[in-house]
Amino acid sequence: MKLIETDLPGCLVIEPQTIGDARGFFYESYHAEKYKKAGLDLRFVQTNVSRSARGVLRGLHYQWPNPQGKLVSVLEGEVYDVAVDIRRGSPTFARWTAAVLSADNKRHFWIPEGFAHGFAVLSDHATFVYQCTALYDHAADAGVRWNDADIAVDWPISAPLLSEKDQRTPFLRDVPHDRLPEYV
Repeated sequence: MKLIETDLPGCLVIEPQTIGDARGFFYESYHAEKYKKAGLDLRFVQTNVSRSARGVLRGLHYQWPNPQGKLVSVLEGEVYDVAVDIRRGSPTFARWTAAVLSADNKRHFWIPEGFAHGFAVLSDHATFVYQCTALYDHAADAGVRWNDADIAVDWPISAPLLSEKDQRTPFLRDVPHDRLPEYV
């Protein structure tokens, strides 16, 4: 397993060791002891799978209170995956980082608690997996507008397909402070 640091401390791209031959391949998607030795002592309580068509953009989502850390990966297709630091008082507040995740590169992206998350589908479709450190909490469900100019994510698609919810999320500057995680 190889850890690749991003521009945002705590957000990591993880490349699993893949064993392959003419029959196919094998890799450990998650191994608690190996992750723990690498400094990621994670406990997942919920796993979600979504499938989306080309041009779909989901995000930027987070939960507060009751935040979720997410280990995300793609089983089929390719996405542009984004994490945004939304922790009040963070030295990297409103900064973002991204990784291309695909079935071919088998990369995983660790997004710690306190970050908003979203992705845009680059292939005809993508099957996306989220392993979460906290259960989904409808009352804590929140989001930030995908095209917030103060964040300025450089999305690779200009006219994404959005859910009604994602069309209505507030800009970061309009989110009440008590609805944002605090940097500790």
